[in-house]
Amino acid sequence: MKPLQILVLHGPNLNLLGIREPGHYGVATLAEINQQLSELADALNLGISNYQSNHEGGLVDRIHHAVTEKIDGIVINPAAYTHTSIALRDALLASNIPFVEVHLSNVHKREAFRHKSMLADAAVGVVAGFGATSYTMALRGLNEHLLNR
Repeated sequence: MKPLQILVLHGPNLNLLGIREPGHYGVATLAEINQQLSELADALNLGISNYQSNHEGGLVDRIHHAVTEKIDGIVINPAAYTHTSIALRDALLASNIPFVEVHLSNVHKREAFRHKSMLADAAVGVVAGFGATSYTMALRGLNEHLLNR
């Protein structure tokens, strides 16, 4: 059986992980998170690819490309676009690819504007507040969802 193919999307400023506000986001770098995800994907027999962009359009284009690549599921940390991007929402809905929204910090313990997600109601699930572990939890959850659909 062909392994399920997962795309992990990282939104704006996540390229600065490890140095950016470690009190909120931890000390793990994006490269370390991607490595953890790659190791977990191998253990779960998943294909995985990662993409980070500070530009909304780059993320939208990558979601569109995921359709032609036959991606089975998406783990997305939309970062600040969580609260503002109808374009990301529309791209994810148009792709019809199941996705999990992920956040390093517990957005509900932060500023009020971070409490609203433009994506959460369309997501398979949302994982937030566990630092870098949020990503591996999201990947495990998405894998279970895809295997049981």
